[in-house]
Amino acid sequence: MVEEFVYLGSIVHSTTQSSPDIARRNAITRAAMQNLDKQIWRSRITIPTQLKLYNTCILPIFLYGSECWAVTKRDVLKIDALDQWCLRKLLGIKWYHHVRNDKVKRTTGEPRLSAIVQARRLSLFGQIARMPDETDARSIINASPLENWRRPPGRPNTTWMKTIQQDLRSNNLSLDEAITVAQNLSTPSKTAPAK
Repeated sequence: MVEEFVYLGSIVHSTTQSSPDIARRNAITRAAMQNLDKQIWRSRITIPTQLKLYNTCILPIFLYGSECWAVTKRDVLKIDALDQWCLRKLLGIKWYHHVRNDKVKRTTGEPRLSAIVQARRLSLFGQIARMPDETDARSIINASPLENWRRPPGRPNTTWMKTIQQDLRSNNLSLDEAITVAQNLSTPSKTAPAK
């Protein structure tokens, strides 16, 4: 039996945890940042242009498939640590400069990377909540274990739905309220008149 494999660019691990995929994306993103070090980050290109390049070329590398991650607190810390590392490299800030993380955020005006991941996850949840009830993707929201199923001993694994519920709690919403809000959202018409 295989412990893990790459499928459509994401690692599928036998434990069903997202940590291996996050670690892989972290490594790929760091490699991309280092490959552009002399050409972009240490060049005379202005900081606003470097931030645009960072958002366009580097962030999509990390964010690919992030909508499906079931993150733990430890994963969130690793995601935000990567974000700080990238922004400090972009700004040319070394560890011995003793610059606080909040100052780096204020200087760049970038949101936390974990907040971007959360927004993408909630966006996917909203799309699933708007699907008809009979679709397979929608059934995950209302899924419950079989009658004779017993949870194995030990701490339960973090699931995507548990992560969604934590995200909703941080926004003061229950699961039912979020489903109602998502279903009441109207999607913009493609034929809407331009302003």
